[in-house]
Amino acid sequence: MFWGVLVHIGYNLYLEESVELPAVFHDSPYPYFQYSPQLQVDDRVWRDLVDYAADNGVTAMVLDLADGIRYDSHPEIAVENAWSTERLRDEIAGLRQRGIEPLPKLNFGAGHDIWLKEYSRQVSTPVYYAVVDDLIDEVGAIFDGPRFFHLGMDEETYDNQRFNEYVTIRQGDLWWNDLLRMVGRVEANGSRAWVWSDAAWHNPREYYRRMPTSVLQSNWYYNPGFAADETGRPKRVNHDDGTAYMTYLDLQDAGFDQVPTGSVFPPFDNMVGTAEFARDRLDPARVVGMLNSVWVPPLESTRHLQMAMIDRLAEARDAYEGKRSS
Repeated sequence: MFWGVLVHIGYNLYLEESVELPAVFHDSPYPYFQYSPQLQVDDRVWRDLVDYAADNGVTAMVLDLADGIRYDSHPEIAVENAWSTERLRDEIAGLRQRGIEPLPKLNFGAGHDIWLKEYSRQVSTPVYYAVVDDLIDEVGAIFDGPRFFHLGMDEETYDNQRFNEYVTIRQGDLWWNDLLRMVGRVEANGSRAWVWSDAAWHNPREYYRRMPTSVLQSNWYYNPGFAADETGRPKRVNHDDGTAYMTYLDLQDAGFDQVPTGSVFPPFDNMVGTAEFARDRLDPARVVGMLNSVWVPPLESTRHLQMAMIDRLAEARDAYEGKRSS
């Protein structure tokens, strides 16, 4: 079982370059959602983050690469000052030397694929499929056949794209076709595909019927409250009404392995609660790992959040392992 954190190398996942930051985001952590033509990684913060993670029991780091890498297959995707593939290989080696398993993430959900540049407006076309295949192949090779490969695929809804000028929503057979195509590509390269599980909130019967149990699941739930029992367990859940933690139980019932995911992202801070819920309610044989997230790029202005993410993960590990060993 791994104890992991999610770190963004590329961060253009939210707003198109042509879109000004909406006023609703000005007085919150969300200003980082504004598109940036330059890499948003401070090298000093990155180095300190790796050191702090290694010193505090982090055993896996999920790197959300997006447009933060100048891919050999598609250099046109990269932002200014993006890491070269050689730099990425060096950083991967450094993580392994510190006892941290590096795991790749490329979010192909149409709600978070601004990083794909012009290809984000060609979803489900032959050109798009070729680019997706190239990136999965290249990243898989750079990571030397990682154990898990995160494909994202969350929040492909109108609400999550409502500020953009171009909105793409796949649904029905097309969403499943594209997802399973990506899963097949990941598996052909010897890795296990991994996705966010929030599509199950909206159409659970179809999700549990059509999603292969080979695909690792990460339901994400960032609110503080967890019910003590299953009385009145809802058939549909969502994050906003505070019931999305129930998806952890639904995934278990459906036979999936999972990585419960919490967050340190104001006003949320629930990694310890997530670990306690997993400890008390989930079969440890089905919990492959625990993941904490922060959803801001690693900059000097967000250093405190990056380090808090690691602190809370360490506390969560103590809560989870302490109870199980007693």
